Amino acid sequence: MELANKKVFITGGSAGIGKALLAEFIRHGVRDFAVMGRKQAALDALKQEFPEARLLLIAGDVGQPADLDRAVATIAEEWGGLDVLVNNAGVVSAGLLADQSDDDIISQININLTGLILLTKKALPLLLQSTDGALINISSGYGYLAMPFYSVYAATKAAIRQFSDAMRREHYQHPLRVMTVYPSATDTDMMKTAVVKGMDSAEEVARASVEGLLAGQINVIMGGAEREAQIKTNFLEPRKIDAVAASNYEALRERTARHRSM
Repeated sequence: MELANKKVFITGGSAGIGKALLAEFIRHGVRDFAVMGRKQAALDALKQEFPEARLLLIAGDVGQPADLDRAVATIAEEWGGLDVLVNNAGVVSAGLLADQSDDDIISQININLTGLILLTKKALPLLLQSTDGALINISSGYGYLAMPFYSVYAATKAAIRQFSDAMRREHYQHPLRVMTVYPSATDTDMMKTAVVKGMDSAEEVARASVEGLLAGQINVIMGGAEREAQIKTNFLEPRKIDAVAASNYEALRERTARHRSM
């Protein structure tokens, strides 16, 4: 896949993994970006940080269908097409299910999953016009390995995995690559309230993602051979992962006690 001259739309692109992906795409020759985020000031700052990029800055909330309609309409009007959609925006609220507010549960589902699906639906007519298009969905390691205190978040990220598989199979006759990325704990603002050591950097996730896209991968799983083995065990012998979760229960409770980024 040749990335130069591609038009790329990134949600949640003003910080964290989204901004690192913007930088990585630039390194591979991309210059035209649409970036959607909730904070106008953070979007505006991208102009100074990436002067070589031609930016369509779209302030909006992925959880609001009207904002998605406006974003796609803006891209259609300005570009007339789209080559790569990166569904990256996400939020998290950890804790026992009984302790999570209804609003946090609904928002996680709306932003992490419903908005991702709706934006994909709305952008598909543009993507399918591309002769070499791509849909990249950012999931999470919890999309494969659900752990205590992340029930809602893990559910949304696991659903992304199934959605990606369905999209790849639904559009097999089109030149549209569908790839899912499964970051492990990543050192971004989203993780500031979690107690985690040894996190990946956003740049590492972005580099692996773009390399995976260029290599034609359908899944990019961070965490190396150990994570691959855990996923296999969870599929074949889930009670073994149950035992791991139980033995780490109190540590996980402490780690997630204040983890909220909404």
